[in-house]
Amino acid sequence: MKLIPTILCGGAGSRLWPVSRELHPKPFIRLADGHSLLQKAWLRGAALPEVAEVLTVTNRELFFKTEDDYRAVAGGHQGLANSYILEPFGRNTAPAIAAAALHVAATHGPDALLLVLAADHLISDQAAFAAAVAQAIPLAQSGRLVTFGIEPHAPETGFGYIEAQGNTVLRFVEKPSLEKAREYLATGRYLWNSGMFCFSAGSMIAEMELHCPQILAATRACLAASRSATGKNFTQCELDAAAFEQVADDSIDYAVMEKSARVSVVPCNIGWSDIGSWNALGELIAPDADGNRIDGDVRLHDVNDCFIQSNERLVGAVGVSNLIIVDTPDALLVADRSRVQDVKHLYVSLKSEGHDVHKLHRTVHRPWGTYTVLEDSTRFKIKRIEVKPGASLSLQMHHHRSEHWIVVSGMAKVVNGDRELFVSTNESTYIPAGHKHRLENPGVLDLVMIEVQSGDYLGEDDIVRFQDNYGRV
Repeated sequence: MKLIPTILCGGAGSRLWPVSRELHPKPFIRLADGHSLLQKAWLRGAALPEVAEVLTVTNRELFFKTEDDYRAVAGGHQGLANSYILEPFGRNTAPAIAAAALHVAATHGPDALLLVLAADHLISDQAAFAAAVAQAIPLAQSGRLVTFGIEPHAPETGFGYIEAQGNTVLRFVEKPSLEKAREYLATGRYLWNSGMFCFSAGSMIAEMELHCPQILAATRACLAASRSATGKNFTQCELDAAAFEQVADDSIDYAVMEKSARVSVVPCNIGWSDIGSWNALGELIAPDADGNRIDGDVRLHDVNDCFIQSNERLVGAVGVSNLIIVDTPDALLVADRSRVQDVKHLYVSLKSEGHDVHKLHRTVHRPWGTYTVLEDSTRFKIKRIEVKPGASLSLQMHHHRSEHWIVVSGMAKVVNGDRELFVSTNESTYIPAGHKHRLENPGVLDLVMIEVQSGDYLGEDDIVRFQDNYGRV
């Protein structure tokens, strides 16, 4: 028996703005123990017996960020391979699961089992989770599509429900009103729909052939047109964008689970939360005597029932109650705790305006390291750039800006026009507009430098790449 934990890592996490951004979505949010939700999902799957590899379906822009997260926690699972299916854009869970099932059937055979996990859920009881998976495996081996139903402890209106009798699914129910949710809780027959599944690759492909053949066929054609690559202990398949546009946007619940006659459920109590709001995230922190949940450097006077998070600077609050306050270097959120589901409206508004704060933090992750915008004006921009040992930026050129590079830590190997030179700590070099240039860290320690850009246009799209180690030319 082969078990393939399959992590779906997507979404914008709009309800957790401003910490969650389009290119830093909810799975990458760090919790108090320093691990991200994505890292916890990987560790949860990797710890199970009979795991052949971990498969992740994510956006191609998040690949290197995902790989960095996994590498940071993989110490106890060094021999475990990772594989990736990289989407050019989101198409919901049905295409993602179709691609995963087809990939697993091709590489491990149709009898291999997929354990589909959401990258942005939290499960606090690993032993109970492993026991639930152990219950699901024989059902999946017998050809069933198994979903995991969470035993509810409150009349929650933010989740879909499953009406069940033992392992038998009677029906799926949409997110209910509060009155209906109370009715469901009282009957004892209803479970929260967790969005986690276990099935064989062949069983899911057969059910998709029956219930959503267009999605399956379009995904199969997309995989055939896609390009694959292999690296150290990983493989990746980057889906062809033109072909992926032809795949319908649909959820696995609508496309298959609600139609199939082969669905079973495993009821479980595993300490599950989908971390769907700032209230849910705040509940992970113990309250003080006044009901306040604090993460960061905060000073309070006559404050109660607030969640306040600030990891960069001190926040003071006086005479307020029932608020969510989240401070980041470039955005501040203040919201009534009863209105936290409406935070997504701010995100949607910022995205429609084209405001960068919906998409990026001031610190941006790249395959080679990170850059942090320290100051941004109309004619100049100052960045702190950190390059990992052995990594290099692309050989590139800018039409509209020149750059000054000052090394503050480490050693830089620089291509500047026709010259190649080494720049040591406290030394600098000047890159005129129109010059081909490249920055590389030849050392074993991180390279840290300050970049001062000046020119009439400073956008990130003013870049022409001639050569790149990460396939971005």
